[in-house]
Amino acid sequence: MSIRPKKSLGQHFLTDENIITKIADAIPAKEGERVIEIGPGTGALTGALLNRFEDVVAVELDQRAIEVLEHKFDDLEIHHENVLDVDWEALSIGKEKTHVVGNLPYYITSQILFSLLEDRHLVADALLMMQKEVAERLVSDIRTKDYGILSVQTQLMCTPEILFPVSRHCFSPQPNVESAIVKLTFDKGALNCSDQNLKTVVRTAFNQRRKKLSNSLKPVVSKDNQPKGFDFDKRAEAWEPSEYEKLTAQLVEDGILT
Repeated sequence: MSIRPKKSLGQHFLTDENIITKIADAIPAKEGERVIEIGPGTGALTGALLNRFEDVVAVELDQRAIEVLEHKFDDLEIHHENVLDVDWEALSIGKEKTHVVGNLPYYITSQILFSLLEDRHLVADALLMMQKEVAERLVSDIRTKDYGILSVQTQLMCTPEILFPVSRHCFSPQPNVESAIVKLTFDKGALNCSDQNLKTVVRTAFNQRRKKLSNSLKPVVSKDNQPKGFDFDKRAEAWEPSEYEKLTAQLVEDGILT
């Protein structure tokens, strides 16, 4: 059975057996741990997962793909829902660790990433196929054009690593961009501030990234109230992620953020 990929769902089905094997081999799941595949499509990777792991769960939105999966895999647990609506806690109950893997629809990659980061205490790691440009933003260093909101938040909340590139020729239909497999290891401790306050500070800083932080951060903290110990003469791209966490915690302590 096969289906025609839907452009509206951003479907590009993985077809390269070598890449499928490399992805499955990179998942560090052990006995008693769960593997959740998001957006399995027609199951190219799913088969490799079921051959390696005892507990595999699929999350798929496309009813046509679900029918294919049900036909191919009798013992596969399938949840028919949008990945952005997934209750990660419900899918992780009773499991020592949960591992996520998926070929992400590129048009909602950032939304999926932020969803996983928000529930990072429930997931051990995630192996995600994404546009190469986005992957490079996740791991980028300060003072580079790729360094931004996604870089800061991701690096504070997990350890991101690009495992290997994936050519557009490995998909059907071929996307217009190159891709990469990224591993996010959720090994960071709790932040010294809330996720929401951190997002407010980071997004405000980078909304006007060409300005000095003393000016770009004015919607959050006026120049008169900017705390000591921070170099606000720098631009947003010149601060390490840890500086944003430190500033956010200080603004909460000073009563500027609640």
